[in-house]
This record gives sequence, structure tokens and C-alpha cells, in this order.
Amino acid sequence: MIKAKHSDKKRVADILHSAFEPITQSNSINFIVKQDKRRSKRIYILMEYLVDHCMNFGEVLISDNKNACILLKYPHTEKLTFKEVFWQIKLALNCIGLKNVPKVLKRQATLKKHHIKTPYIHPVIMGAYNEVNGLGIGVRLIKQLIDEYSQNELPVIIETTTNENLRIYQRFGFELFKEIKTEDFPLYFLRMN
Repeated sequence: MIKAKHSDKKRVADILHSAFEPITQSNSINFIVKQDKRRSKRIYILMEYLVDHCMNFGEVLISDNKNACILLKYPHTEKLTFKEVFWQIKLALNCIGLKNVPKVLKRQATLKKHHIKTPYIHPVIMGAYNEVNGLGIGVRLIKQLIDEYSQNELPVIIETTTNENLRIYQRFGFELFKEIKTEDFPLYFLRMN
């Protein structure tokens, strides 16, 4: 696992775009991204934002073969900066769509409400190039992440919307501490440490 540098930003955004662009069923990405003919470009803008945000307030890790990545943030370090406001406006206009902003803000408030209030590590998103999907690269990345952070004093909090991911995270030792049914899909909150 390699800590990404600013020169890796495009590669990480490309990996995440490749991983999530083909997925059309309900999930967190499709909830945020306006679903229209510009969907692919909108997903890329979201991935650029996530990479930039996590580089500023966390870490971006890339697999040794540079085919997968995981983005971590430390919510207790987040600050509202001019750059962050600029990115959020860009997201609203070019990714979410102004009509969808209220529902996305409502969802973000729900997520924040159910996360713990003390400092923690938050894996935001992970993915692998679509062409290597199913080869176990993502699983190895999760294992490396757990090994890396197993002695850390901060808990690791993650959420997911799919039963498949829920089972994977539980297999790795994450414990479900909250489940919320939303009108679009369930939200599962898991914790390690």
C-alpha cells in the first residue's frame, strides 16, 4: 500500500471512476450524482472532489500494483476553507444538480448524526479499475488497511448501502452498530476498535 501524492490525483480519480461508472443500481454514488446524459462526467467530478478532500483532511492509499485505492478522512480535522467552498459549489452545479442538493444535504446530515462524536478514521470510498474487478485486489487492500490501523487508537467507522459489502466488512472484523432504513436504500454503520 502506497500513500498517494498530489501527482497521483488523476490516477486515483480514474480508478474510482472506472470502478463506479458502470454501476447503475441504487447506491451512494448514484444517489449523489445527477442521472442524465452527463452522468459519467458528473461521476468523475465527484471522484476528483473526494480525492482532493481526502488528501486535505486524511489520506489516499493506492495498492502496490496501482490498480486500486482507498480514501480515508479524519473528520475531526476538517475545516471550511475557501477551496472547500469552491469545490462544494462546483459539485452542486456540475455533479449533483441544484434540484438534488436538498436531498444530498439531508442524507449528509443523517450520516453525520449517526457517526460517533469523538475522533475517528473514516474510509470514504474504495475501488479498483473495472477491468481488474473480482481479482481480490480490493480485499487485499482492506486487509492491508486493517493491518496498518489495527494498533491505532482511533476507531475506524465505515458505512455501506449493500448487504454484500456489509458481509465483507463483518468478515474483516467490523461490527454493525447502527442500521437505518431510508426511502432509497438501507444505511449500515460499522465500527472497528
